[in-house]
Amino acid sequence: MTEEEAIQIAEYVAAACPAQKFGEFTPDVWGEILAPYDVNDARRAVIDLARRQRWISPGEIVDEVKARRAERIELAHVVYDGDPLETGAQSAASRRALITAAADGHLPPRTPAAALGTADRLALPPGEPGPYTKRIAAARAAVGQAVPTAREGVVNPRAIPCRICQALPGTSCEVRGRRMRDVHPARLDDAKRRAAGLPPIDPDAARAAEDRIRAATAALAAQAVTTEET
Repeated sequence: MTEEEAIQIAEYVAAACPAQKFGEFTPDVWGEILAPYDVNDARRAVIDLARRQRWISPGEIVDEVKARRAERIELAHVVYDGDPLETGAQSAASRRALITAAADGHLPPRTPAAALGTADRLALPPGEPGPYTKRIAAARAAVGQAVPTAREGVVNPRAIPCRICQALPGTSCEVRGRRMRDVHPARLDDAKRRAAGLPPIDPDAARAAEDRIRAATAALAAQAVTTEET
């Protein structure tokens, strides 16, 4: 908030609370107290406070603004899965930037990821090249990052979708609705094949191979039982 905006807020309070006295240097003091906050948030705080009480202090405006920012963070359901290539410090900075974006009102209220429908999960932000959830899209956009992409020679399993749990690029694998710390082995295998320049495994072919192995195992077991009986 600038000095001129702080004067506007003081005048706003004077208009809302005509019985409240202001001195010559009141706007200067208020300007120093309210400097870290957005003038529009402060103006809305004055309106809410004036509906409840006859006097308004700058500290009460600050408390109201902080409560409004905390509410925005809560309604945004901030989630940042991170990037496996980030350092711990970079991941922490990214999350702080995302929380700040939510508090500033740049992230709209969102439904928790577990309640999102298929159409909502597959929606793309403008200009993004690949599908991933709206939540991760918002996180990446807020911190100026893109969804992780597979790079030649680099094994990054979260840069590709998982054929086991259908996790999208940039998101973690899940088991019964709970996020896994690691990825499914099949996803890691697919990432290794991608890094080695090999074609992806055909899921239908993989299932057919597994069926053949199970059938062969069952046949051998049956043959062993028959041999023992004879």
